[in-house]
Order: sequence, then structure tokens, then C-alpha cells
Amino acid sequence: MQIFVSGIDTDAGKTYATAWLQLRLMDEGKSVITQKFIQTGCVGTSEDIEAHRRLSGTGPMPEDAEGLTAPIIFSYPASAQLAARMDGREIDLGVIDRAREELARRYDVVLVEGAGGLMVPITDTFMAIDYAVSRNLPVALVTNSRLGSINHTILSLEALRNHGAKLHSVLYNTWYDKDSAPIAADTQAFIRRYIERNHPGTPFYVVPVYEP
Repeated sequence: MQIFVSGIDTDAGKTYATAWLQLRLMDEGKSVITQKFIQTGCVGTSEDIEAHRRLSGTGPMPEDAEGLTAPIIFSYPASAQLAARMDGREIDLGVIDRAREELARRYDVVLVEGAGGLMVPITDTFMAIDYAVSRNLPVALVTNSRLGSINHTILSLEALRNHGAKLHSVLYNTWYDKDSAPIAADTQAFIRRYIERNHPGTPFYVVPVYEP
């Protein structure tokens, strides 16, 4: 199984939620590895992959050293299409595909953490959501209680529906609840009800605050 983990915005908590989902699947007896779709703002190694390893407690994995878990890294901290242009490079999606398929050969589950939200541009005409759809990857959508999250969540779910994407699950990241206690419970409840009405049967996971 291969799952694309995206978020309702750039700072939704994808990295945190990806590591938590990895732990959950490992607890079910599955072998799981994470991949960063496209990493920007780094040189040599992916800070998101390093965070996955720390949060999941696995430590560095052999595939990290092979370059399979972060096949494309740009130094400029921006959307992929701008970061590629600033670094004077092209984005070869085939490199990501081949790395992902090799990971899928070795592991039961590959969690592919996206870059930003669903509509982040990879090129002028190809968005992150297009990658998930064209590769037939179900999407785990990460949301939270920050102001505006209900709007962003519904827009993201509508985008998934309009593009014919498969919704794997919704992961509600509680990391921000401490900063929005008065509205956090209502936000979670509203999103849960919306999922039950419009995407019945879709798993809704509450991602707790945890330490590695």
C-alpha cells in the first residue's frame, strides 16, 4: 500500500501526523517506511525524513542513505516549482516514482509526505494533487484546530472529490489545540460530522501530542 499524506495548508502538521500514522500501522504488524515527495529548503538531507525517524523512534534507515526516501531535495525554501527554478534544476517525477516503487517492493506500506497542501504547484500546470491522482495514491488529509481550518479542510475535501482522488483518511492533529482551546473541540466535532455525512466510512484519526 502507498499513501500520499497531504495537509490543509503548509503548516498543518504533515510531518508529525505522518510519523504517528507510521507508528499506528507498525503496531498493526505492518512494515512501514516514509518518503518525502519533494523536500525544499534543505541541502543533502531531508529535515522532514529526519523528523519522521526521530518521532517514530526508528532512527535512520538504510533507504535514507540510498536516497530513496528523499529523492529530490532543493535548497531554496519555496514551492517545488520555484525552488527548482532557483536551484537551476528540473523536477523529474520519474525519479520519485522509481524510488517509491522500490520502497514499496521492500515494505508493506509507503507513506509519502507531500510538500505543502494539495494545490501546491510542481509545475505551472501540475499540482501535488495531480501527482496523487495520476499515481492512484489514496490521500490521508491532515487537519487541525487553527483558525480557518474548517474552511481549508472543506476546500481540500472538495478538491479531492473534484479531481477524482481517493480519500484514505483524515488525521486531526491536536498539536495546536492548546493554542485554541475554546474552539478546538467544536472544530474537531464539526469536521468529524462533515466527514461522516460526505465521506461515510472514511477513518477519522485523532493524532495526540506525543514525544518520541
